[in-house]
Amino acid sequence: QRLLVLKMSGPTETFNFQAEISQLMSLIVNAVYQNKEIFLRELISNASDALDKIRYQSLTDPSVLDSGKDLKITIIPDLVNKVLIIRDSGIGMTKADLINNLGTIAKSGTKAFMEMVQETKDASMIGQFGVGFYSAYLVADEVEVISKHNDDEQYIWRSSAGQNFTVTRDTVNEPLVRGSEIRLHLKEDQLEYLEERRIKEVVKKHSEFISYPIHLIYQKEVEKEVPVDDAEEAADDEEKDENKAKIEEIEDEDDEEEKKS
Repeated sequence: QRLLVLKMSGPTETFNFQAEISQLMSLIVNAVYQNKEIFLRELISNASDALDKIRYQSLTDPSVLDSGKDLKITIIPDLVNKVLIIRDSGIGMTKADLINNLGTIAKSGTKAFMEMVQETKDASMIGQFGVGFYSAYLVADEVEVISKHNDDEQYIWRSSAGQNFTVTRDTVNEPLVRGSEIRLHLKEDQLEYLEERRIKEVVKKHSEFISYPIHLIYQKEVEKEVPVDDAEEAADDEEKDENKAKIEEIEDEDDEEEKKS
């Protein structure tokens, strides 16, 4: 079941979620869970799996890494648009993967997870049932997945939960080369996940065993004290500084201590 809608950016196809997935998202969106931070663990875990897949492929076919040899995960908080971005340079998804994996084919654990959540009111085990992606809706009103697989063009998957999702060939975003970028349009009461401190805290708590580097890119504002005569020049410099994004690798505190010693 699909409805074809023509837009300037290319044809957008609308698909209905498989019934169980629709129920699952309704459960996640409407339920009150204390431990919402687990969404980041799940999305980083999925990114790590995608990186594993391209790395395993490269063992028998090194050319799959011609599109990019740097295997990493990047987190970018966009404070202006209230969007949290999680990007990986993994295997990526074809158009068919986006449709099947993120909506029309329910994982075998979907029903079991829903039953467990209704009993325990605890969503923290979601990843073990193979449906960790949908934990994004614990903190986001709308989710976009931009993905590029070596064997296909770049596509955008988009949904605000509900009954359906759309898939569009991507002609508006920067090319990813390869991999996936998840954009979480955060709910107004979940904006803490745009804070540098909070992101680092959650990553260190839940993702310390991820074997790929996790980079955090964020804006830093620096206050400078200058003589009055230089104020105008300093204002120009500050504007340049603010536009520079800082890139920092999130590491486990034990690793940091080892480097110092």
